Amino acid sequence: MSEPLKIGLMGYGFAGATFHAPVIEHCGRATVAAIATGQPERAHADFPGATIVADMGALLSLDNVECIVIATPNDTHFDLAKRALDAGKHVVVDKPVTLSAADAHTLRNIALARSLTFAPFHNRRWDGDFLTVRDLIDSGELGRVTHFESHFDRFRPTVPQRWREEAARGGGLLFDLGPHLIDQALALFGTPLTVSAAVKNMRDNATAPDYVHLQLGYENLEVVLHATALSAITPPRFAIDGTRGSYVKYGLDTQEDQLKQGLRPGDAGFGGGNPDGLLRTLDTAGQEAQRDLPTRDGDYIGFYQALAATIQDRQAFPIKPQDAVDVMTIIELAQRSELEGVRVPFERLR
Repeated sequence: MSEPLKIGLMGYGFAGATFHAPVIEHCGRATVAAIATGQPERAHADFPGATIVADMGALLSLDNVECIVIATPNDTHFDLAKRALDAGKHVVVDKPVTLSAADAHTLRNIALARSLTFAPFHNRRWDGDFLTVRDLIDSGELGRVTHFESHFDRFRPTVPQRWREEAARGGGLLFDLGPHLIDQALALFGTPLTVSAAVKNMRDNATAPDYVHLQLGYENLEVVLHATALSAITPPRFAIDGTRGSYVKYGLDTQEDQLKQGLRPGDAGFGGGNPDGLLRTLDTAGQEAQRDLPTRDGDYIGFYQALAATIQDRQAFPIKPQDAVDVMTIIELAQRSELEGVRVPFERLR
């Protein structure tokens, strides 16, 4: 067994302290070796064995740190990630990896040229319901999928005062939840032929998009991705139609709430408690049959286990750098579609 992958965490705010550090420390193949933060007391209390430093420069100077995880505001991601790659460090970047497809493409090329790992933190590929959906589609039980709908809806009618609500800093739902919704769709179906979108500020006093409705067009398949801050009665998380049946599932994956509550990977019940889905298909006799389909447990530690296997064992990382570029390309096309009121073709930036 290899020594744990030594990770330096850049940023110890909500994302770093909630979604990264606990998962790193409990994945079994990595450890939080250092943290760069303006809150040193909090970081030291949580990780007394880690080296606590003030900034990115000090973090990059630590020889024992092999990989930098960037969990800072969206508008800082590109510069920090480029500094890490230029310093010869592997890098994980929280979503969105950058604020443009061109910047994501630049990071991709630097990483490839230096044989370094550039990993977008698209951790929702390890949501229990997404794992279930992937298994279901791969099984062929739905036949050929013709319609795929994915919602990430909340009810937050009052706009909070925080950087995530500031358009100038990459705030709003298109950059916050859009990367997760888009990445899951690309993981299942590949890149689309066309993109159409409505991206709007719906709440009173909203300055960044809080309503996102994307349509990704494929040959004989339509993918709908939706996120809003004004849904008091939430629709299904997933709704899928195919030539042999349909699947619907309500409720979000439980891991985010569990991490917020202080539960950790490995604790009893972590990743579980996901609501079942409902599956209605044709049986072998051609008759409709309906049943509950259990939802798999979520597995966020899978991201960091895969990262360690990539860096230490030279295994292929399941999320490619090009995936990050494609996600940002679709976000830009969604903005263009909203501005011009048209469905636009997808063209990959290579």
